[in-house]
Amino acid sequence: MTGKDQKTAADFTAYYLQQSTKEFGEDLDKVRGADDFKGDALPVLIRSLQQGTSMFCAADQKRIVDAQRAGGKAGGDGEGEGEGEESA
Repeated sequence: MTGKDQKTAADFTAYYLQQSTKEFGEDLDKVRGADDFKGDALPVLIRSLQQGTSMFCAADQKRIVDAQRAGGKAGGDGEGEGEGEESA
């Protein structure tokens, strides 16, 4: 994987986590607030969310990241909505 590909993958992971936490924010708050939730479980929760990126091939990750870079925040909101519609 080239440096550019690694940057794209890292940027996509950051975008995916941001969108996931926006979408599942209330549920994540409930999990974090549960009596049996320990601090050492947080990295496990984060890794679990990151695993969702594996559903996207490198070309799709690049397309989404490129749209983010070109459209900024407004492009990100529209892109996230489109992704949600595709997976529904």
